[in-house]
Amino acid sequence: MGYFKKFLNEKLRFNWQLGLFLILLLGIPRFITVLQASKTGDYHFTSIIFVMMWVLPFVLLNKAGRREIGIKGPSSLLGVLLGIVLGGLFCILVWWLGDFLYQHSDSNWLVYISQSYLIPDGVDLGEQRLTFFIIFGAVSMIFSPIGEELMYRGVIHRCFVPRLGENKASIVDSSAFALTHVAHFGILLVNGNWEFRLVPALLWVGLTFLAARIFFFAKQKSGSILGAILSHASFNLTMTYFIFYHIF
Repeated sequence: MGYFKKFLNEKLRFNWQLGLFLILLLGIPRFITVLQASKTGDYHFTSIIFVMMWVLPFVLLNKAGRREIGIKGPSSLLGVLLGIVLGGLFCILVWWLGDFLYQHSDSNWLVYISQSYLIPDGVDLGEQRLTFFIIFGAVSMIFSPIGEELMYRGVIHRCFVPRLGENKASIVDSSAFALTHVAHFGILLVNGNWEFRLVPALLWVGLTFLAARIFFFAKQKSGSILGAILSHASFNLTMTYFIFYHIF
């Protein structure tokens, strides 16, 4: 059975070569645009890459292919709920560990990431905190969870399954996912200078890898990519809560 659109069916297969190509095609520009946004505060180009991640599965795959990567209704609502709960709980651990080790310094991953949340000058968060939390929370639950899960736990994961099996394929897609997040924290722009902080970066990559494994677990338990998307969205919403109510 072919999984790709007719004009691609003779050329593409779910294999590690396509998986590696997609990791590089989407990961490298995303890495560069996030680092650039650290300077400018402009995440428009990063958002475009997330939209590309949304669109590519529908451009590349036919209906059977989309079902194959998990674009279908969940078989277990309990699995969906479990993923949502685990995503939020794991983010609590991520926040607690950063706060315990690094307090309010920029070696704390969430403190550093919070600096990318552009609040207009003159805004009193004391009065409008909830409004901004809702706005940023909604954005955080849409762009990256949908785009990244369709690609990493969807297409890229499926590309490595024939060679490695489900679990090892998850290790590969989770590793690629975690390494791209070094652009968000690990390579830091501090007082106009770039710094690489090895130990906090390694901890952040490890935590992001484990988060990706939770998203994969949610996909497996729910029988749908929706489980991974909602687990990821739960993680991001919880992160936004800590940024607005414990960091700002």
